[in-house]
Amino acid sequence: MSDNSKIKNDPYVKHQSFTDFSVDANINEELIHKLDYVKKSVESHEDSYHKEVVDKALSCIADENNQTFSLHPNTIEEIKKIKKEELADYLFYRYRYEVFPTEKTLDDYPPCIQIEPVSICNYRCVFCYQTDPKLSDPKYGHMGTMDVDLFKNIIDQIEGKVQAVTLASRGEPMIHKNIDQILKYMEGKFLASKINTNASLLTEAKAHAILEADIKTLVFSADSADVNSYSKLRVRGDLNKVLKNVKMFHEIKEKHYPQSNLITRVSGVKVNEEQNIDDMTGFWGDYVDQVAFVQYNPWENVYDTNLKDETNACTDLWRRMFVWWDGIVNPCDIDYRSELQVANAKDVDIKEAWTGKGYNALREKHLNKNRKQCSPCDRCHFV
Repeated sequence: MSDNSKIKNDPYVKHQSFTDFSVDANINEELIHKLDYVKKSVESHEDSYHKEVVDKALSCIADENNQTFSLHPNTIEEIKKIKKEELADYLFYRYRYEVFPTEKTLDDYPPCIQIEPVSICNYRCVFCYQTDPKLSDPKYGHMGTMDVDLFKNIIDQIEGKVQAVTLASRGEPMIHKNIDQILKYMEGKFLASKINTNASLLTEAKAHAILEADIKTLVFSADSADVNSYSKLRVRGDLNKVLKNVKMFHEIKEKHYPQSNLITRVSGVKVNEEQNIDDMTGFWGDYVDQVAFVQYNPWENVYDTNLKDETNACTDLWRRMFVWWDGIVNPCDIDYRSELQVANAKDVDIKEAWTGKGYNALREKHLNKNRKQCSPCDRCHFV
């Protein structure tokens, strides 16, 4: 696919990455009841910092004119699925995820952590960094799977401190031979747990493991409702096989887990104007709860793109932490070769990595409008 056929988005605003979303969620009476419960219960919260953040979130939600924090359709759907007793913790996470990065506010833990069970992928999507042999060729040392003990150690550190944990990054999580153990260890520990998968390797056993682990959101990565278009975008992929697996998952969920609060979503990368949310919804809508497109960003090789004149600080430095399969702590996945790595989870704990010298030095350069001193930040338009 030629570069001029891809949709350009400059700058790329991360927390506004959805270009199309099939669910037009509204705040209903049940949600209002949950919010009222939080208003009353948070007054007696023992943690004053937690109470302060939740109070700010509630004030913004109550103010229709506020531009700081609001409930987007995807967050409304997530709130509907959680218990009223959990909503204060959810708002604590969500406010920090959306507002702290714009304010450049830092506290002890990242609002969100993406953990990479495996960096290996069976696809070579045209918009993905797996097409770069300097990542995907094993001789460069980036390919591997996370040791289960390392994963458990990370989870032990962040349980009760971080609510948003995503299993995904450079690779396909379902490749991990012990993904069932990984999922089991996460069970019931996070209010905003998520898995991203291309669904090509999904099996009945893995479907049960996901559903039993109480994962909150399962994203099937697919960009088309047409076999030919899909195969051009998701190279090595088979749309019919993926559709079969998504149908299978839906049937297992409906038959064996009717009380499950898992949200399923088909989400694609919007790379051209031929991709249509109505076509996608018509094709996938019977088998998932949501269908969406996210903005295209040149993930496939930022290192070879032109230098950018972006001077605004990247908000991801205050929003998310990435932990690769080998323990490398990286501030973003656009830097998929880890030129910016700030620590290793085998050597330091998550809190120390997040607030440590490496991360803070990078934040200072961005705040001082010196992205040009950082590679690949100098070639990225992420803000």
